[in-house]
Amino acid sequence: MDTSPDMSMHATSRRRQLLLWRGSAVAFFVLACLLAVSRSGVLAGHGPHLVHLRLAGVIGTDEHENVEALKKAADDASVKGLVLEVNSPGGAVTGGEVLHDAVAAFARRKPVVVSMGSVAASAGYMVSVPASRIFANRSTLTGSIGVLLESPDVSGLLERVGVHVDQLVSGPMKGQPSAVQPLSPQGREMLQGVITDLYGFFVTVVAQDRHMKPERVRELADGRPYTGQQALGLGLVDQIGSLDDARQWLLGTTHLPDDAQVTDIGPQATQVNWRHWITGMLSGVPGAEMLLKESSMLDGAVAIWKL
Repeated sequence: MDTSPDMSMHATSRRRQLLLWRGSAVAFFVLACLLAVSRSGVLAGHGPHLVHLRLAGVIGTDEHENVEALKKAADDASVKGLVLEVNSPGGAVTGGEVLHDAVAAFARRKPVVVSMGSVAASAGYMVSVPASRIFANRSTLTGSIGVLLESPDVSGLLERVGVHVDQLVSGPMKGQPSAVQPLSPQGREMLQGVITDLYGFFVTVVAQDRHMKPERVRELADGRPYTGQQALGLGLVDQIGSLDDARQWLLGTTHLPDDAQVTDIGPQATQVNWRHWITGMLSGVPGAEMLLKESSMLDGAVAIWKL
């Protein structure tokens, strides 16, 4: 039997590698279990506590994870209220509607306070209005109540380079709007009707949730943004204050102690999105973050504030 020093060192090295691999596998398994438990909400406070949901960036067409997080928190008897932090210029009308309805459903069961960041406009304002109280910073940009539908038309460019596109449609409105054909007067009228209907829905939501007359909302809803200080005077928000002010208000409303736990919920609380990393790298490029998000997340009519 060979008992040379080289063989002994080799055996020791193999044992160390085996222990390292086993330890790594166990650590990975434990981490995966903790992540799964965290996402299921089991690690949330067992005693009475608040939850915090952060809505940041452009609101997309699929907000399923945020909606599910709100439903689970509403069903949890230990959750006494929601701090909704909104820092969004808006986004897809459908995404705003779905989130609005989810927040409203939560608010019918438990109190909700909104803390607006640097911007909470258009669909970002829509998701805020079901709250029991809305806090904004003086410099917050909010409001911008309205709907936008954009359709690029490159038909002039194609004509200059000698390209003609035949478009066969089942009816005159089927091809409206089109990137390769000019918008017809009938198509413009039809699309304006769609925008008017969506705008009416937006106005109704604000009027109902903010207890304002629809006529008054329409006076304010010409698409312009307001600062937090302006919005306070117009009745669009309730109070000037920070995220901590909003949390303290909710603690008082729910009669919880100042040191009560506040648990983060939603996708932004449990995962790192590679898109956030990319947009963070592009944060110094004017308009780059907005262009990236809009190009990949938005489709159809949007309620978004643009600088």
